[in-house]
Amino acid sequence: MRVQTEQLTPAETDEVAIALAESYGVRVADVSTSFIGATWGGDITRQAIIALVVFLLLVSLVMAIYFRTWKMAAAALVALFHDLVVTAGLYGVLGLEITPAAVIGFLTILGYSLYDTVVVFDKVRENTSEDGTESRRTFAQSVNLAVNQTLVRSINTSVVAVLPTASILFIGSLLLGAGTLRDIALALFIGTIVGTFSSIFLAAPLYVHLRENEPEVKKQGLRSRVARTESGAVR
Repeated sequence: MRVQTEQLTPAETDEVAIALAESYGVRVADVSTSFIGATWGGDITRQAIIALVVFLLLVSLVMAIYFRTWKMAAAALVALFHDLVVTAGLYGVLGLEITPAAVIGFLTILGYSLYDTVVVFDKVRENTSEDGTESRRTFAQSVNLAVNQTLVRSINTSVVAVLPTASILFIGSLLLGAGTLRDIALALFIGTIVGTFSSIFLAAPLYVHLRENEPEVKKQGLRSRVARTESGAVR
């Protein structure tokens, strides 16, 4: 059992330890105490920021190399930042404590969100690479087609991930009272849902926005409109 109080004096701490030992029939030596102060909290914050920065730098490098464009990496990073802000914001709105376990959960959902975004972007690259001079699709339409083609997969993957996470959250927090399980599972539960949303509705549209002013993309859009006009699709 864990008892959390405000900061106590050494004498008050001893009194609480004795009372707990007597109530639960254990030795006083078996009751451990610890104080979490600003220094400890600051150390956790600093380490979390360092881990996040290193993670994002590596992600940017790998995605830029894999997709051969920094704009996909930029769109993916914005989606990751969105996931982190929304998840941490919900913690703040609900008044939940951000523990080391919760930080681990935050970093884990960034990995999941990145995976889902890469799946979508891989299909985007496949569709856009097939657009030749005779293609009737605009660049935005090719990206939208890729999103539609991966939509069911993304939703199914998220449902499969959310169900066991919800089970861990329910069993860990309500039945077992395990704070660590609750903190990790809650971050995963929120982040998985938010990550799926950002991969579909944020990363892909942002990538289109970043490339819509490129000369080749404009030419493709013009060719598409001309082709549809000549075929009678546009009157």
